[in-house]
Amino acid sequence: MQTVETLNEGLKRAYTLKITAKDIDKKVDAEVKRVAPQVRMPGFRPGKVPTNLIRKMHGEAIAQDALNSSIQEGVQKLIADNKLRPAVSPSVSLEGEYAPGGDAEIKVELEVLPEVPTPSIDALKLERLTVPVSDDEVNEQLKQLAGQQKAWTDAAAKHKAATGDQVTMDFAGTVDGVAFDGGTGEGMSVEIGTGRLIPGFEDQLVGVKVGDEKTIDVTFPADYGVADLAGKPAQFALKITAVKTAGETEINDDFAKTLGLQSLEQLTGLLKGQLEQQLGGLTRTYMKRKLLDQLAAGHDFEVPPSMVEAEFDQIWHQLQHEAEHEADPAAAKAELEAERDDYVKIAERRVRLGLLLSEIGTANGVEVSSQEMNQLIAQAAAQYSPNDRERFYQYVRNEPMAAAQLRAPLFEDKVVDFLFDKAEISDREVTREELEAAIESDDGFDTGTHTHDHDNHKPRKSKKADAAKDEAKAEKKPAAKAKKADKAEEPAAEAEPAKKPAAKKAPAKKAEAEGEAKPAKKAPAKKKAD
Repeated sequence: MQTVETLNEGLKRAYTLKITAKDIDKKVDAEVKRVAPQVRMPGFRPGKVPTNLIRKMHGEAIAQDALNSSIQEGVQKLIADNKLRPAVSPSVSLEGEYAPGGDAEIKVELEVLPEVPTPSIDALKLERLTVPVSDDEVNEQLKQLAGQQKAWTDAAAKHKAATGDQVTMDFAGTVDGVAFDGGTGEGMSVEIGTGRLIPGFEDQLVGVKVGDEKTIDVTFPADYGVADLAGKPAQFALKITAVKTAGETEINDDFAKTLGLQSLEQLTGLLKGQLEQQLGGLTRTYMKRKLLDQLAAGHDFEVPPSMVEAEFDQIWHQLQHEAEHEADPAAAKAELEAERDDYVKIAERRVRLGLLLSEIGTANGVEVSSQEMNQLIAQAAAQYSPNDRERFYQYVRNEPMAAAQLRAPLFEDKVVDFLFDKAEISDREVTREELEAAIESDDGFDTGTHTHDHDNHKPRKSKKADAAKDEAKAEKKPAAKAKKADKAEEPAAEAEPAKKPAAKKAPAKKAEAEGEAKPAKKAPAKKKAD
């Protein structure tokens, strides 16, 4: 094999490989000998078919396999001989038409990972903002939990339903006089005032009594999940079968036992632990941002454009998806387009931080064990249908890039923990509100001088406090628009070079494969059978 370098510019490399006909023919000979014992042909005993006949029957396929194998080996040898670290899978193509029996000329183009300067991690200083869990917060959690475990009792005869009461009904919905899928059901219960049903539905249940029959008029929201119903007026014929009032739930040992616990003390301890975990997540989010800010400020080096482009595409796809679910998708997308350059910078910074963290982890012996990796793969496989899980396992085994993507978040967390241990940390007690404000603020709660979002390089003008809670996996879920900056905050993991030019497609996840779809929250639904 002959190799000629045709481009060496920045992180871009290009080579021409010439694989001789002699090398390809050697592989063909070896493959013919390998398959010969398995070939069956009338008039010949098993394993005795002449090689010239095998070449005549299967020569074209064998030659193609030999060429592909030669190309893969050639590319891997090129990478090894030149000590290259590809940023993404190399682009490999045949130059001109390949004639069987002749030489093959291959063009290989790739981008290499940069030489990351030795990270400076000895002077890291961080402030840890901590929030103690108060008894009042725990008691509030208890009250909310008790409120969700209401004890319903039948209302007195002729009691008129009011906000907070539970109404059970049979219903039949129509649009333009025609019934629609999911619009008819029996025994559906709803607590008036919870906002579970489409706007205006619950309001018209106020005042109903057991045995009442009435028809109500409502309009489906413009952004309703079923396109055929979105924005349309509808009628629902109702028959009220039960009205119940909520009894006050006492917070005591008996209440705890209804939740499967032994005592109120145990329940209180669990709730306090959950709050501590939630607040600890917010503390970690703040510290991690400040840590990465310091690393980014102290390191600046060229990053592969292909990695930046791939990272940007991932961010952009997520933001476009979220924009489609805004009240005004066109306006949301127009706002995104105006900020496109900001998100390119986000992608570049994420890639740089990912390479930097990878270098720090590798240099300091941070590892993801095989046991941890197996757990990650098993967790990811659980998202697929049983029929697709084995395909997913094979996909991860055969595609190094897929395995690297699973490994990256845990590896990053381990590197961050390592850096926390190295840093000089001072503690300061604050309130939850102050901690959330610190995460949301441009200046980092007086602990930094940055005027832009940590990894966004743009003002955090559209973010809400719930976005920070989402990062720490708190219970509240932020609005789609508020999430967009956070989706771009984590550094991208260093890509490992793939061993094959083309990646196989992963099997569809369970919900996609099985056609699962959650019903829109606001639509009245049929009661499920017990």
